[in-house]
Amino acid sequence: MNIKISNINPQIFSFRESNGSKRNRLEKSPAADTFELSIGYVNDIHGQTNNMTRILSGIKGDLNLSGGDNNIGDEKNKAVNKAVARFMNLANIKGSAVGNHEMDTKQRDFADTAKNFSGDYFAANLKQTLLEEEDEDEVEEQERIQLDEFIKKSSIVEVKGEKIGLIGAAPVDLTERVTHPAYHSDCSVDDLEDSIEDIQEEVNKLQKQGVNKIVLLSHLGHERDKVVAKNTVGIDVIVGGHTHELVKDIKEGENLLYSQNGEPVILTEAGKNGNYFGKLDLTFDNAGMIIKAQNNLGESGLFPKNMINQYIINDILGEPEEVGYIKSAVPPPMTLIEENAHANFMCDAMRYELGTDIAIWNNSGTRSFFREGIIDSRDIKDIAPFEDRISVADVSEKKLVDMFKHAVEITYKTHGNKPGLLAVSGLNYTVDAEEGKLKAMNFVDKEGVEHPIDIDEPREDKFYKVAQDSFMMFEGADYDVLAPKEECINYPFNKDYITCVYIKRLNRPIEINQTGRLKFES
Repeated sequence: MNIKISNINPQIFSFRESNGSKRNRLEKSPAADTFELSIGYVNDIHGQTNNMTRILSGIKGDLNLSGGDNNIGDEKNKAVNKAVARFMNLANIKGSAVGNHEMDTKQRDFADTAKNFSGDYFAANLKQTLLEEEDEDEVEEQERIQLDEFIKKSSIVEVKGEKIGLIGAAPVDLTERVTHPAYHSDCSVDDLEDSIEDIQEEVNKLQKQGVNKIVLLSHLGHERDKVVAKNTVGIDVIVGGHTHELVKDIKEGENLLYSQNGEPVILTEAGKNGNYFGKLDLTFDNAGMIIKAQNNLGESGLFPKNMINQYIINDILGEPEEVGYIKSAVPPPMTLIEENAHANFMCDAMRYELGTDIAIWNNSGTRSFFREGIIDSRDIKDIAPFEDRISVADVSEKKLVDMFKHAVEITYKTHGNKPGLLAVSGLNYTVDAEEGKLKAMNFVDKEGVEHPIDIDEPREDKFYKVAQDSFMMFEGADYDVLAPKEECINYPFNKDYITCVYIKRLNRPIEINQTGRLKFES
């Protein structure tokens, strides 16, 4: 069995007091009067069912935790979110931060998910108006509940006879990132400064109960986690998420920081989509301070699927259908400002099967990629897990150009390059990466002939039949809306279904190499 644990720096960090309070030197740890704890961790799994089955074969921890965004999508994704809860239970995950994707659903649906999870969700910085202070009709229409019945600020778990404190932090931009902001208009998340106060208040409560080993489950993002680590006292570990950082090993200044009183704080984050999971081995002294630590990452794709979880997922979602064979596939992009051949291929499927001129998809909605070998419907569902049905509309050349201009500009201005450059079929376009601007665009007809589009003076009287998912077409998804819902043909299926149909129709080994549609000028 080919199993690989990524341990970039095999050196184990140990700490001792140096010139007062800061412990930052390497030395042998004491052999007695210590407590050893291993934390298995995941974050931003985004409902990736195949990777969940692999993580179960590898995750090993005395205490398993999540940095949030385990779930994916709104109420249309109920079955997937139910499968996620079963995975978390099998993985013995005791606690998770509340991520933005946990709140994509209506509050009552979130409560159903939380009831299925044997652990706890945490967010000390999430605030909600009391139900009795809200409009009764809106409470009923939006299916509101009192969330603090299902979300804790902190709690204590016992591991090997020791008390471990758990605290949670939701992302400060939660209400901006959720799929349906109206579902949670009664909620707010404190800004970073106030969130730090919320977290410290919970630390103080735990310490008063005799807890001296505390883990923060954070969906604030890696850079904000650093700020929290340096401006609090009493936190030992931050299991992070939200920014999809792949934080390897332990590096001083990156994921080894020091609290206000000079004690070490270790940060973790294992990328996105369940492609990795982690194990953090810790040794504490009697005072609850970390004196030795080692951080390992496991690559999920190198682990076999756990057949018990596979059975449970199939029971919930149905048996996947084998649809074809991938002969070869270029590597998936690592960022949102690279061309995505995997998403381009799915755009080809939409364009061909629906007979449109153009198909468009946002890279940030792509959650997995094609792998060489036999491929089934579950594999393709993992690439496009959101249940956003496909829509087709006639779109003017000007609207199309304006949307791409805006998409490129905001992508290069935002942290993490969100919402990302667009995957396309029936188009190619050129971007100036230094200026962050659209420089050129061509329509490519069914015969492969390029027709230049004047991006300086695009026509308002020329129209293209465009396929997108509904979330992009008439809800925006951080891009410009191309057509209102009533002007669209709205199909009852998602991109994964249409891609399965397309692969079966092709009936040949598939090569994922659809590149050259996005060009860069700098």
